[in-house]
Amino acid sequence: MSGNWSVLRLSSLAPPTQSVATPLPNTSQYPPLLDWDAPSFTRAAQFRVGATFVLFLFAACSNLALLVSVWCGRGRRLASHLRPLMLSLAAADLMVTFVAMPLDAVWNVTVQWYGGDALCKLLCFLKLFAMQASAFVLVVISLDRHHAILRPLDALSAHHRNRRMLLTAWSLSLLLASPQLFIFRAVQAEGVDFTQCATHGSFSHRWQETLYNMFHFITLYVVPLLVMSCCYSRILLHIHRQHLSNKAGESCLRRSGTDIIPKARMKTLKMTVVIVLSFVVCWTPYYLLGIWYWFQPDMLRVTPEYVHHALFVFGNLNTCCDPVIYGLYTPSFRADLAACCRRRMDAEASSRFADRLSARQGPNGRNNELNDAGVNQNQDAGPGDTERSGGSGVRLHPSGQIQPVQL
Repeated sequence: MSGNWSVLRLSSLAPPTQSVATPLPNTSQYPPLLDWDAPSFTRAAQFRVGATFVLFLFAACSNLALLVSVWCGRGRRLASHLRPLMLSLAAADLMVTFVAMPLDAVWNVTVQWYGGDALCKLLCFLKLFAMQASAFVLVVISLDRHHAILRPLDALSAHHRNRRMLLTAWSLSLLLASPQLFIFRAVQAEGVDFTQCATHGSFSHRWQETLYNMFHFITLYVVPLLVMSCCYSRILLHIHRQHLSNKAGESCLRRSGTDIIPKARMKTLKMTVVIVLSFVVCWTPYYLLGIWYWFQPDMLRVTPEYVHHALFVFGNLNTCCDPVIYGLYTPSFRADLAACCRRRMDAEASSRFADRLSARQGPNGRNNELNDAGVNQNQDAGPGDTERSGGSGVRLHPSGQIQPVQL
């Protein structure tokens, strides 16, 4: 989703489908190459890199913890149709974390591209693939909740249905991101020592590039938002109708005497609604700014640079929100984190105790410790203990050494 649009000193925001650095001008709407002002690592860009680094650390730790918990921790007890959904969501967020965030940070620091043509194509492809997968997995989660609430009797087929939808989501993400391999390339500017990973030369007219960006804006944001809105609107309408039927005294299928929807299912529904809302809240401002840029590129001259950086960082915050929301609604994830923290604290305490014990021991500390252990063992051991130990014991030699003795 991306970063510095411009190789002019204008801004550091890019349309969602482009890379962190800006394409070189390829139409007459851009100023001549000789009029360029070389970009620099500005104070606003430094803030962006620092904030991205903090988000990277938090998103990497939290999403890895979520992945481990669902894969081999207490999260294995999730319903069989929910577990693949959470694994896919964590995997998509980790792709964004380990591809999009480092790429954006490093590219803002270096300003121009030093990775060569092959790496330019590959990273731009992986970046868009990760963003598409993240959005489409949310769509699959919404469709799963829609089926679970409106068609509860289809629960037996939910596992296979979700697997098919996830396979479709990941395959479609791969297909939609593949044009990046052909559109982006490393371009050497004429007359200056400046190389950029850009779409320069891939579009003969400005409107073609705008159309390409708008297509990915629709697949990344508009279509997922419409599908998710439709699913949750129908769910809310269904719950409202069930509530009215219950108040009117009509019979309705319930698992408890007072609940229209089982509590566990309602809790999962609330969690997925909050996850979807975090996606909408985090990315909407950045996409709106991208639309403005695509139709009025001169907007970069009139909007402060820090606004573009701040909105992009705020969009990346969505990657950190998913594991936090999952933890708030899932006690098993919190229990896994608590157990991990306890093990770490116990290990650190044991290490500190061993260090203190070693520091108190002198040159002959080990022999003294063994002597004391031998004396205590002889004093405390009874006949039964001797038999259980195989008939062997120890005695203290006058020289101070421990010698075995057959009993």
